Amino acid sequence: MTPTHDDSLTERDASVLGPLAEHRILIVPQVAALLGVGERAALARLKALEQARLTRFHTIFRGLPWAVSITSPGLRALGSPLQAPRLNLNEYRHDVGVGWLWLAARAGSFGEAGSITTDRRMQAEDLTARAAGRLPRWGVGVGLLGGHGQPQRHYPDLMLDLASGHPLAVELELTAKSSGRMTRIMRAYASDSGVDHVLYVAANRSIATRVRESARRAGIPERVHVQLLAPDGIVGAQIGRLRSVGRAPATARSREGAAR
Repeated sequence: MTPTHDDSLTERDASVLGPLAEHRILIVPQVAALLGVGERAALARLKALEQARLTRFHTIFRGLPWAVSITSPGLRALGSPLQAPRLNLNEYRHDVGVGWLWLAARAGSFGEAGSITTDRRMQAEDLTARAAGRLPRWGVGVGLLGGHGQPQRHYPDLMLDLASGHPLAVELELTAKSSGRMTRIMRAYASDSGVDHVLYVAANRSIATRVRESARRAGIPERVHVQLLAPDGIVGAQIGRLRSVGRAPATARSREGAAR
């Protein structure tokens, strides 16, 4: 069934629902930053959408901002083919961090981007492509078969189509992957011509070192760039300042504090 857009949906509502469709959750401060308004104004907008059953609030942890997700009616109103996101508390910190990186990417922190695609969008489009017998467009093959016999693919958190013509994958690395998994991912990036550069935003120096060593073993140290989160990292609502580790490419250099 082809989704249909709700003509009664206002542009004002769509400006909130559209970004929410691309993420599993956003938090109220992120919606405020997106709209360029204060948090109270953003909260009022979101409550109106919740009353219309287009969004849902989640109280995740005591003392942290409310998180918001789009509902199935909200997606139908947009005419979006995506499924309603499922909340995963284990991924909360990562989802919040990716939300801030997405906002930073929109602001041009990693270079002027013609488009920014989230992993949620990438996976949904590839699932549809496979169901239709087409080749997947997104992600990189890791050389393993999944539970249904389909080749497994790794998806970055964000894919930026930079105006410079250099596609940039952005990965938020808050926990260390096993050496084997990291090696498979780096080899996949090494063999994929659709990604020119990969920017890893690492939670600590240990993770940053593992990323850089894996890139070196895969033969792509010049294509993989690492930046560190500041010591405060993601504190409830916001991601800390990024700190450069080594030399970042001109197409992916972040302005200091841009991801706050």
